[in-house]
Amino acid sequence: MILENLRIALKAIRANKMRSILTTLGIIIGVAAVIAVVSIVQGLNYLIANELQGVGATYIVVAPKDDRNDPDMIGRDITLTYEDGLAIMAHSTALAYFNPIFKRLELLRYRDEKHRCMLLAVGAHYQEVDNHWVDEGRFFSQLDLERHAHVCLVGRKVIDELKLGENPIGTEIIVGTASFTIVGIMEKKGEMFGQDRDDLIIIPFTTARDLFGNDAMKRILLEFKANNPESIDLAKDQITTILRKVHHIPGGVKDDFKVILQEEILKTTGSILGGVTKVVGAVVGIALLVGGIGIMNIMLVSVTERTREIGIRKAVGARRSDIMVQFLIEAVTLSLIGGLVGILAGWGLGILGAKAIPGFPAAHVPLWAVILGFGFAALTGIVFGVYPAAKASALDPIEALRYE
Repeated sequence: MILENLRIALKAIRANKMRSILTTLGIIIGVAAVIAVVSIVQGLNYLIANELQGVGATYIVVAPKDDRNDPDMIGRDITLTYEDGLAIMAHSTALAYFNPIFKRLELLRYRDEKHRCMLLAVGAHYQEVDNHWVDEGRFFSQLDLERHAHVCLVGRKVIDELKLGENPIGTEIIVGTASFTIVGIMEKKGEMFGQDRDDLIIIPFTTARDLFGNDAMKRILLEFKANNPESIDLAKDQITTILRKVHHIPGGVKDDFKVILQEEILKTTGSILGGVTKVVGAVVGIALLVGGIGIMNIMLVSVTERTREIGIRKAVGARRSDIMVQFLIEAVTLSLIGGLVGILAGWGLGILGAKAIPGFPAAHVPLWAVILGFGFAALTGIVFGVYPAAKASALDPIEALRYE
């Protein structure tokens, strides 16, 4: 019975192709919107999660808190220094590695070539903390830090821009006004959000402090790696306690720094991306409502056009439930066709949208989004198909047969 009703439904849709297309347009737009946005948001979420999983569940970053709207922050000299990080490592039992990180754009020169890129001044344990490793050559050691050595590591983009050749290790380049020797090449990371992560140079933190002065190093980031995932909460508590003591913050006064865990970063990004999805969901709801009203209207027209057919079916023994199921299946079929077209269109839009933004992650359409799209379409067909189906099933067979 269901297969026969489905065949009748498809025949009716084929008989009125243009009307069917216009009817399902609202469903197509609604489902395409949700699939396109979900694919882009999930692609972004997938990339962020992978990046954070790359640095590990034991990753912790401490940043200066600069909230000028907070009365506790007004008038306070907010600093976060290399010495703060050393003090934390000296008194903490839950931390394995520490890495200071200072960033700035800097001009590089080699012979007649010039290139401005991101300079990172870091410690000897940058690789272990950030999970960003040397591809060729070596990383600088604790001895290089103690000697304030003028050694550096470069990304592949810098090698190309400065035309350093296939083997630039041992080559001297000018960083700002100082000469540095390349001792290593960092592994390739690729683009992210339009930023080439291979367009960088890494130098020892102590050397950078000599070049740029202590004042430039008063508000840096401190990165840590806990001993294991189980000690992450203890590590956070110890960092907070030690920094409050080092910064002489009395009880009852807020911290002038923030300790951020990998899990908290994921929650924050998830909350932001979830908010975007909810806003789009509201727009989708309106589109589906419009599409549902269109389906109800076209089904009412179909009931009127097929009144005599309904009368004949009833005259030969069709029950009310048979007529109702026939028109309900037709409404759901119309919706599901619109849902299928919407899913394909949304998938395509998501892929094109992600590729249109330089460095943006590839679109990712999870299975639950496809099921959700079909579910929305089917639900819309059922909700807005019930009334026309009920109206068709309630027709009097004698009156229906007399209908002209």
